[in-house]
Amino acid sequence: MSVNTSISQSVTERLQQFYRLTKPRVVSLIVFTAVIGMFLAVPGAVPLDTLVLGTIGIAFVAGAAAALNCLVEQKFDAVMARTKGRRLPQGNVSVPETLFFLGLIGGLGLFILHQWINPLTMWLTLGTFVGYAIIYTVILKPLTPQNIVIGGASGAMPPVLGWAAVTGEVTADALLLFLIIFAWTPPHFCALALYRKTEYAQIGMPMLPVTHGDKFTRLHVLLYTLILCVVTILPYVSQMSGLIYLLSTIVLDAVFLYYAIKIYLNYSDQLARSAFRYSILYLALLFTALLVDHYFYI
Repeated sequence: MSVNTSISQSVTERLQQFYRLTKPRVVSLIVFTAVIGMFLAVPGAVPLDTLVLGTIGIAFVAGAAAALNCLVEQKFDAVMARTKGRRLPQGNVSVPETLFFLGLIGGLGLFILHQWINPLTMWLTLGTFVGYAIIYTVILKPLTPQNIVIGGASGAMPPVLGWAAVTGEVTADALLLFLIIFAWTPPHFCALALYRKTEYAQIGMPMLPVTHGDKFTRLHVLLYTLILCVVTILPYVSQMSGLIYLLSTIVLDAVFLYYAIKIYLNYSDQLARSAFRYSILYLALLFTALLVDHYFYI
């Protein structure tokens, strides 16, 4: 192996370590819903420069927020089976390196949004960063079992960011997209908290199953899923979308509700895992249905 090849592999490995700090699977869903928000904001095509630069800017700031989350929670991550393989607990990157990296990509993302998109999108994205990385991660998560509900506001912002990137404003339709993700967040994370309850208890994290027990949490999964089913019909009621979306959401909601009822009546960890995985697919398919419906009726 040549020296150049060895150096190239070393650099590639280091870049991969930093890339993993951004929680790419989580960020990919964030960016996906933001991009859908861009397309839903206009009747035709999104300008290519807005699509590319807006996506990059939002992705960079989301990645910086994820890296800061990893930094703040590295001691907890080292204990939990789900997170102990992350870069900081494994010692693949250091705290100063993480701070430099998140500052670099976060600052670059905000600069791109301010210079080439619009100031509103930049400020909304900065607010989302503060909401997730500071208010949720640092304050709410270790303080209250309602952390997911309250902190869900920052996680619901991506489609609003995408909408603002294209239009320069936030409309009622954009807020409907926000409301969908806001309602989706509690049943999504409560399912995870149920089958990870022991690990959360071990690190002293006041998740709902730890503080109020399984039965209480299972009821909340069901109730929040019912709220979600109502909220996802609103785009059709408000004439934001048509029959393609309506039929899609009825099917998707029916499956989600099936999981919620099963969790309430006949709980198992395997069932909660399946519900958690489905909830991710659910959100992706729901926003895809919104997009297909949007362009079908043009």
